[in-house]
Amino acid sequence: MAYDKFTILRSSAVPMPNENVDTDQIIPARFLKATERKGFGDNLFRDWRYNNDNTPKADFVLNNHTYSSEGAPRKILVGGKNFGSGSSREHAAWAIYDYGFRCVVSSFFADIFRNNAINVGILPVQVSPEFLEKIFAAIEADPATELEVNLPEQTITLLATGDSERFAINSYKKNNLTNGYDDIDYLLSMKNEIETFAETRPF
Repeated sequence: MAYDKFTILRSSAVPMPNENVDTDQIIPARFLKATERKGFGDNLFRDWRYNNDNTPKADFVLNNHTYSSEGAPRKILVGGKNFGSGSSREHAAWAIYDYGFRCVVSSFFADIFRNNAINVGILPVQVSPEFLEKIFAAIEADPATELEVNLPEQTITLLATGDSERFAINSYKKNNLTNGYDDIDYLLSMKNEIETFAETRPF
């Protein structure tokens, strides 16, 4: 399944400084029955987001109008250290993508979550703890502050101050994100080369 191409993203962000956010908090296990990658965004952070009677919890960040932008949804989620820990469920990445986020920033990601995120078109940007604190402070001072995530240059920048930091990413995964590919799309993009190579092989 192809995803949106990721090159340069400029957006204000939703701050969630909680540390050790695990995949069961991102998408509770009771919502894992569906097999299509649609509808999971409705249940992103479900137990943090809603009361038992399905009314929104006013103190949860995704329900805070300060961090909502009419006509321009925020596409960057800034999380605390060790984001995406716990079980390997890829549904957590599906939920974040389906909600509308295209980038998650943290000072540390669980490896399995990082890979699942990239595979569905989300860029996980790992920054230093110091730069993460700068981001949180900037958003607290001005909730409308914007970040620029430049995948080709592998940089993340606070546009208001110009403070910037580089981030690492596997070159194969970077190529896939830049082109909007998942692993199958990548192979399909090489179909002609594969067929040409196969013609040179003895049967």
